[in-house]
Parts: sequence; structure tokens; C-alpha cells
Amino acid sequence: MKAVVMAGGEGTRLRPMTASMPKPLLPVANRPIMEHVLRLLKRHGLTETVVTVQFLASLVKNYFGDGEELGMDLTYAHEEKPLGTAGSVKNAEEALKDDSFLVISGDALTDFDLTDLIRFHRERGALVTVCLTRVPNPLEFGITIVDDEGKVERFLEKPTWGQVFSDTVNTGIYVMEPEVFDYVEPDASVDWSGDVFPRLMKEGRPIYGYVAEGYWEDVGTHESYVKAQADVLEGKVDVEIDGFEISPGVWIAEGAEVHPDAKLRGPLYVGDYAKIEAGSEIREHTVIGSNVVVKADAFLHKAVVHDNVYIGPGTNLRGCVIGKNTDVMRAARIEDGAVIGDECLVGEESIVQGNVRVYPFKTVEAGAFVNTSVIWEARGQAQLFGARGVSGILNVEITPELVVRLASAYATTLKKGSTVTTARDHSRGARALKRAVISALQASAIDVRDLENVPLPVARQQTARGSAGGVMIRTTPGVPDSVDIMFFDERGADLSQARQRKLDRVYARQEYRRAFPGEIGDLRFPASVFDGYTGSVLRAVDTSGIAESGIKVVVDAANGSAGLVLPSLLGRLGVDALTINPGLDEARPTESAETRRAGLVRLGEIVASARAAFGVRFDPVGERLALVDERGRIIEDQRALLVLLDLIAAERRGGRVALPVTTTRIAEQVAAYHGTQVDWTTTSPDDLTRAAHQDDAVFGGDGQGGFIVPEFSSVFDATAAFTALLGLVARTQLSLSQIDARIPRAHVLRRDVATPWAVKGLVMRRVVEAAGDRSVDTTDGVRVVEPDGRWVLVLPDPAEAVTHLWAEGPDDAAAQELLDDWSSVVEGAEG
Repeated sequence: MKAVVMAGGEGTRLRPMTASMPKPLLPVANRPIMEHVLRLLKRHGLTETVVTVQFLASLVKNYFGDGEELGMDLTYAHEEKPLGTAGSVKNAEEALKDDSFLVISGDALTDFDLTDLIRFHRERGALVTVCLTRVPNPLEFGITIVDDEGKVERFLEKPTWGQVFSDTVNTGIYVMEPEVFDYVEPDASVDWSGDVFPRLMKEGRPIYGYVAEGYWEDVGTHESYVKAQADVLEGKVDVEIDGFEISPGVWIAEGAEVHPDAKLRGPLYVGDYAKIEAGSEIREHTVIGSNVVVKADAFLHKAVVHDNVYIGPGTNLRGCVIGKNTDVMRAARIEDGAVIGDECLVGEESIVQGNVRVYPFKTVEAGAFVNTSVIWEARGQAQLFGARGVSGILNVEITPELVVRLASAYATTLKKGSTVTTARDHSRGARALKRAVISALQASAIDVRDLENVPLPVARQQTARGSAGGVMIRTTPGVPDSVDIMFFDERGADLSQARQRKLDRVYARQEYRRAFPGEIGDLRFPASVFDGYTGSVLRAVDTSGIAESGIKVVVDAANGSAGLVLPSLLGRLGVDALTINPGLDEARPTESAETRRAGLVRLGEIVASARAAFGVRFDPVGERLALVDERGRIIEDQRALLVLLDLIAAERRGGRVALPVTTTRIAEQVAAYHGTQVDWTTTSPDDLTRAAHQDDAVFGGDGQGGFIVPEFSSVFDATAAFTALLGLVARTQLSLSQIDARIPRAHVLRRDVATPWAVKGLVMRRVVEAAGDRSVDTTDGVRVVEPDGRWVLVLPDPAEAVTHLWAEGPDDAAAQELLDDWSSVVEGAEG
């Protein structure tokens, strides 16, 4: 006997899950509903099966193919238009006309004894046998009345409670004889219960009802879909679960990685190659699909998560459904009954209320509170560039496919035959993505100079030596699972805002240039990069007095790429240096704030015991520098900026220094004391670079360990800053603690306030209104200056749904009071 699986319905009640996926492919316990149906057919010997398809038919065909993987023989009958339950089977008549056949829905979960159903049909000599079951609420189903022999006496489709006279309903499973096709008009919309069965009964043809025992769930609503998952996990339905039951009710599929410190409370299911991190909690009736990542401290209860989903740290998912390829970012909350469609982005700290529907390809902004369904809005393309280039979670937001498109867009902004310098840090992720960048550049008629693993300042300097631009890929500072793709101009500096927008436009329109075969770019690996770099530093930076001073320093390379440059530099300086942590550690391409602090504490201990003049600690890519004084005390980053500013201004007695508007105004006092002028810039590194590139520039810094030595380059460079600091300390013959002690204390505090994108403009208008008659500086954001000199800066983040606030006062209490006042203004504007 053959079977017919009906898989053509749209499943409109299950939208948005069925907006981009046919209902039969919706996963139950990580297998499509239809696969459970096909496995049931196979168990009962029904291996020859015709599948009727219409809505998103190609997806069903592509998934199941000819059925060979299931040990079945599948063929397909395609409907050009909806033909109804009977019309769709009539459409497959050619394959079914020779023998009895069984009809079953491809989107109902059941474990009925089909063999006994077929036996019943044959024993009764029926033309049609309707498979029935008893349900507590028959309103959504067709009621069927049978006599003592099982013969059908009456059908009633979708009754009201006043019409309910039985709890025996039609499951949509039938066994039929080919003669039934005589009662179905071809190429027309015809239903079994509404059109064909009443006519058969009127003619007295034998229609029987078989009341089946077992499980049956018509997965037609979101509630029934979630219930079906729970029923499978509870063992209420006899289906195959793909995985190992490692403890009662806890199913783990092949290749899944569950950290021992993750909390699992079954019944639950974790799909193949999923990763569950330490501290996460997975509660009962949760189903996690294939290749899903659940980060630390996430909480999931009765959640159904489809394949390839990223669940960020600190998220909270309860009773919801998450579509495939969706990213749920840090601390987001999704409530009971909510459904997130395929390929959505749920931003950090956002809340999706219960029963909300978010359709595929949509973005829920960071910090948003969503209490109505998101249907028509297009997926928002957040600004591509952030503070560190193009950044995101590796293989979640930043994939090889995205990198290829991005590099192709960058190449398209350059002339054919141009040269681009590429580089990376020492992480595996950066290495893999850089190869994608190189391929895309060459395919777009760009020659490539690949530096491989070098410090970021070396990549910038080498780019400035004749390249049209550069690309550096590194691990995001402090975020080991994220990467930054940094694009440079011909000076080795970050792209200007205008060039970022140009690249953004090309990327958004996907208007990529492709090279003809003879134009494919060349790939070269330049030699002696480090020697050339250190030679340039020593020629440009004043090192007089170092050799004669006998100065002793401790240098911490932090197991990063700065360790590749230091041997050549220190040897040629002739300085007495103790280098620690020089080797590369591929497993640690970045460091957390705690690790950095612990490293500085250890550096301070070594400096004090070695009686060194000072200690420096490089960041993993050699861009930023942290300082420890001769007593082993850590000089905080903002303080280190003032110390270097004081040293340089005291020696130069003139010129200009470039500082961002977030810097303490003590810097202005220090500069003015030595006859030096401050150029205030925006927080953009591009603006700081431009200001430090002026002819009379003598210094630049960002207060976060980034220092610019203009005589060498106009970008942050820890090696150049270290070399300059050695010379300054040697010549001034003052210790860092002495210099620090002569600079007044600063009291600058910072706070971040979550701000939805939609109200950012309103927030800034309210800030300007609240400033009233006070002095206002709009260099970057809005800086409001009080009459007594206290100030607050309100600055919307260009890439995230956040507003940053800085405040400075004569003491921390005054600065805190300012922050509180202006945070209220920002939050009040949001309300």
C-alpha cells in the first residue's frame, strides 16, 4: 500500500514561523514534523509515499529529496494553486490509482497504529475509513458520529458548543480505495469532509470510522506547537529522539558541548553541535536546535530554539519560540508566548513581551520594549562602522560570507591595480577571516601585501608605505569571541567618516567590482618588516640621553604581537630592560579588564623589586600602553595621559596637543603652564588623528592608553610612545611619581544610559533645552559648562542604543551629582 503525505498548506495560524518555512518543516524535538510522520509510515511498512506540495514546495523537496536517507521512496505532486484536502490527493491520482492508499497530514504529530487502521479498513470492506480520536475540546475539529459497527452516520465541520454532540473528531488520516477519485472533480478545490464524504454517505457508499488509541496533536497553533515539544520530551508520544538520554529526560545529541557548570533540569533536548556555556540554566520543556550557542548565565525555560541561533549572556527566554539564524544579544528578555521569526536580531537588554510576533528579518533595537507585533518594518541596517571599525561576534555577526562582501565593497572604492596591506593579530579567528579578505581583494583586481601577524601600529606604518589602504583583523579588546575589521586609508589611519559612508553604500547596494581573469590581484609577503619599523621609530623619535642615563625598565609584552618588535627595538636602544611575557599565546588574543589589572599588579611588583625607573605593559596588538611608576604603583590611563602631556609640554614649550572632549580639563591647565595649546576633538579616532597630523602638533592621546607621537606617525602607537617616554624620563631626570605628584587631581566620572534609536534625537534636543543659558560646546555631543567650571558631556553612541555621559567637578561627589541630574534629563526624554 502507498501513502499520501499532505504537505501543501501555508499554516497561516503559525506565522511568523511559517512566513519563511512550510509548516511540515517546523521542527519538533529538532526534527521536522513531517519527518516524524514519514518515520511512522516506515514503521508500518508504508515506504512508497507521494508528497503533495504547494506553499514553499522547493524547501520540502530539497529537505527530503527522494527519501533515500529515510529508507523510503518519495515522489512529489505539485499543486499550482490550493486544491483543498481532496483536490490535492486527486492531483496525485496517477501514482495511487492501482491500490488502496493511506492519506495523512504532514503537519500533525501522532503515533497511531496505522497497521491496525489498515486492517480495520480491509475487514470492513470500506471505500473510505476515517481515522478518529477523542479530544477534550472538539471546537477546532470536524466531529464524526459512528454506529456500533463503526459506520459513519454524520459529519459536522467546525461546530459551535451548541452543536457538540461527541468528542470523536476527524484526524485527517484516511485509508481509501482508488474509486473515491470518481467523486473528486479534477483541478478544483475540493475537501473530503465538506464535499466528498457527504456525497458518499448520500449514495450509501461504505464510509467507516476507526477510533484510534494513542497520541495525536494537530500542530496548528503556537500553543499546540509548544505543547507538542513538551509531549515528546515527556514521552507522551512514541517518536524517535535523535540523541543520548544522559539522565532521565535530558537528551543530548551528537557533538553537543555542555559545560559541567551548566544547570540542566529535564526533560529537555540539546541539538547536535550546540554549545551550552558555564553558568547557563536550561529548564524543563526546552528544545535547543543544532549549532545553537547558549552563552554564560542565560536562562531558558519552555523555550523552543531553532537551528543556528545565538543566545547571548544573561538572556532570559521563557515559553517562547526563536526562529533559525536569529541572534538574541546580551541580557535580552523574551516572554511567554512570544515568537521571533527567522534571521532576526534581538538587541541587548531589549524586552519582547508575551504573545508578541516578530516576523523574519527584523531587528529589535537594543534597550527596546516591544509590546506589539513587528510585521512590516524592514530589518534595520545598523551603522556598519563603530568605534573599532566593523565589529561583531565571530561566526554570529561577523561571518566569512560577510567579510568577503565587506572586502569586496572596500576594493570597489579603490582603483583597479591598487595595493592593499593586510594584517591580523595572533588569533585563529583573525587568521581565517584574513584569508577571506585577501581572496575578495584579489578577485576585485587589488594587489595584496600580506604582513601576517604584526602589531597594529606596524600594520598602519606599512600601509602608509605606498599602499592605497589597509585591512587589519584583530580580536575585540576584552571580548574574546568578537573581532574588529579595521580599514585604513593611504596614511594608515582609520577611514574618514566620508569614506566609511562610501564603503557602507557600496556594501548595502552589493555593487561589487569583479576582475577579469587577467586582472586578478597579486599576493606578496614583504620581508624585514619589523627591522624596517623599529629603524623608522628610532630615526624619528628623540632618543638622546637614553644610553648615557643607564635607565632600567621592565617591559610586559602581555603575550601579544608587541613581543615581535621589542627584541629589535630594545637591542638597538641599548637600554637595560627586563622583558616579561614575550611569547605569543594564540588562546588569549585579548584580555579582560581583570586580567589586565592583574598583569599590571604583577608588573608593579617586578618594577619595585628590580628598582627599575618604570614599567610599561603593551596591549595584545601593540597599540596601547599602560604605565607603572618606580614604586610599582599603577598610573591609571587618564592619569598617564596627563603625565606624558606634562613631560612633552615641559620639553617642547609650545605647539599643540590633540585630546578628545571627554578628557579632564586639568589637561588644559597642564598644557597652558608649559605654553602649549590643546586642540579639542571628537571621540572619533579619525578626528584625533587628523588633529595630531598638523605641522605644530607635539602630542595626542585618548585617555585610554592610546598615545600619538606626531614626529613618527599620527596614529596610536605604543612602541613609539614607549620610546619617546624613555627619552623624556632620561632627559628630565625626574621619576614618574614626581611628575604625577605635581599635577592636580582630576574628578571625571562616566555613566551609560540605554536609549532606543528612535528617541536619540529627542534626547539631545531636550539636553540643549535643559542647558538654558549655560555655556554649551557641541564639538562632539553636547557639553554643558556650569558657571563654576563643572561640566557634563552628553554623547549618543553612533553604533549602539546607548547615550554616554561624562561629568567633571572639583570632587567625586560634585561629579556624581552632575551625572545624576543629567541622567534624569536623558531618561526623562525617553519617557
